[in-house]
Amino acid sequence: MQKQPLPAMLWDLNQVPLQDIDLNAVRSREDLFYMVAGASFIEIAADLYTDNLIEYFNDQPEIMQWLVDHWKFEETRHGYVLRDYTKHVWPEFDWDRAYRSFYVDYSAQCTQEALEPTRCLEMAARCVVETGTATFYQALSGQASEPVLAHMASLIRADEISHYKHFYQYFKLYREQNPTSRLKVFGAIGRRVLEARNSDAETALWHVYMVHRKVDNNSDKTDFKKMCTQFSKQFRQHYPLGMAAKMLMRPLDLPKMVTRVVEGPVVKIAQRVVSGNRSQHKASK
Repeated sequence: MQKQPLPAMLWDLNQVPLQDIDLNAVRSREDLFYMVAGASFIEIAADLYTDNLIEYFNDQPEIMQWLVDHWKFEETRHGYVLRDYTKHVWPEFDWDRAYRSFYVDYSAQCTQEALEPTRCLEMAARCVVETGTATFYQALSGQASEPVLAHMASLIRADEISHYKHFYQYFKLYREQNPTSRLKVFGAIGRRVLEARNSDAETALWHVYMVHRKVDNNSDKTDFKKMCTQFSKQFRQHYPLGMAAKMLMRPLDLPKMVTRVVEGPVVKIAQRVVSGNRSQHKASK
């Protein structure tokens, strides 16, 4: 069925009109259920990463204030609106139970040791994460058959783009203070891209799956992995690979001629990452 053009939306993430959700357009969409519920887990748990980053940048009051007042606030707000959407559309799903079990696993993975060895490289890694989340929500907006969800995803994408710009500006600041080679920046980007293939998104989706399918943590994951593969194939149709490639390459500050040469291979790398990320969220948060 062809998706109808979305009507003009006058609301923002502070006042999502749950009563206007077209339940007939979304209730049976298992792919959207998993993506929305899983993303809500990761976004709400952003406070863990915020605490790690605040400790890492504890002598930088401007960065610390932005992390708390803007990044943490907006990330958790994303999670709460996605949670409320999930509970409204799929009330039979025990969201709270699934989130509690997810948080136990996720908090063990989200540690200070996972950060890059220098502040400049950590900001480059943050750019990778925000690339993943911004492009994820753009694809989710395209895949959503329900207008309220599509608009929500579009608004969240705008926030993630703003976060990317902030982290990129901080990256440039640290690079000017302590010149860092492109090779080291490339290494930080590559490490975070590789992590995306075994990301926290899979942890979130698994905990959604366990509660939804009524299985336990020791259950065989064959059917779960097949489901994720199927969702990934659907998702790739809407994923903005060119946008992802440009955002990933920006911290490298390559000459324009070199950028044109390597953009194609980077697009292919991004395509492979999509196959293993967020059922492809992050993107890790």
